[in-house]
Amino acid sequence: MSELRRAARLVINAPAIVESIGQGPMQLHPNLAAVFRRVVADSSTLGQRFPAVVRDLSTNGAFISGVPLPLLARVAVKFEIKGIGPVDAIGWVLWQRASDCDLPTPAGVITLPKGFGVLFESIPLEVRSAIAALVARS
Repeated sequence: MSELRRAARLVINAPAIVESIGQGPMQLHPNLAAVFRRVVADSSTLGQRFPAVVRDLSTNGAFISGVPLPLLARVAVKFEIKGIGPVDAIGWVLWQRASDCDLPTPAGVITLPKGFGVLFESIPLEVRSAIAALVARS
């Protein structure tokens, strides 16, 4: 299978806890409110916590296998990376795989697990730098 992603990834398979956190309210000046548009986080799972596994990771985001959360859900993800330590990140669900999917390849069948892709909104800079270093070595 060809790799078409822009950011290099690191396979980690780290157990994680994912919590759907939603967005805080914004108070805007009426003039700005009249012209301002914002993506609204899906709140259907707000406050729920899910066990999951961070399968692969880049400096920009991760694929997380587990309950496929709704598109545009805002999530907090807690996991640990060997050699780096605990990671607390906040991100947005940008895509989902609703169920496991079998793909035929010349070498046999590959099963892709259900889950979702998260784009990091917030992750500590030192963690992002450490991920970049690990990805570069792999």
